Amino acid sequence: MGRWNVADVMTIGAISVQEDTPFKEIVDLLEAHEINAAPVVDGFDRVVGVVSSADLVPKIEFAGDDNHLRLFENRHTRQARGKAHATAAGELMNAPAVTVMSTTSVVAAARIMETEALKRLPVVDDMGRLIGMVTRRDLLKVFLRPDEEIRREIVAEAMDGLVGVDGSKLRVEVDDGIVTLLGEVERGSLIPALIRQVERVDGVVDVVSHLSFDLDDAGDQPAGYQSPVMF
Repeated sequence: MGRWNVADVMTIGAISVQEDTPFKEIVDLLEAHEINAAPVVDGFDRVVGVVSSADLVPKIEFAGDDNHLRLFENRHTRQARGKAHATAAGELMNAPAVTVMSTTSVVAAARIMETEALKRLPVVDDMGRLIGMVTRRDLLKVFLRPDEEIRREIVAEAMDGLVGVDGSKLRVEVDDGIVTLLGEVERGSLIPALIRQVERVDGVVDVVSHLSFDLDDAGDQPAGYQSPVMF
């Protein structure tokens, strides 16, 4: 299926800083461009880290505090205390940076953001050079696909290759990204597989099945049974 990649939703080009960019200049940059983080690049524009507003706040949090380790102080607090005394991006940044390529699927990018608890990812080329940024908000653009475009992809690709599924016996309706499947398939066991295929189509919000089948090969339901399952 024609899955959307990061290239389809990313912002081309990104505001970046270098490792020697001073603290105040980073603050000015984030404020001027109304962003919360910026990639840190080396002299070849390769991403070496990311500095965010969260990395700058310890300068306020630990202002006037001494730098002695506290008993039972956790690793996060120790790191924050260290950043309170940093004066340039190289000392403040989180490294190595978590990045994606423009060919990364939006699904994979979303999983990386969730796993790493990140709101944005630098997009790099095959040499690690910065080419753009992708945010959680960008990933949601996939749900702006027109209903008819989604329906065409389901009919042309999602149903393809499933033995026992005859597209001429099925009807696909899409309304605000919610797909309704109607009609009949050869075997009951095909219904979950078909639903999973449709769910993988970019832009699908939900799948409602009103499918029936000729042969029950997955349970005790009679032939012609209509699936009430909603996914």
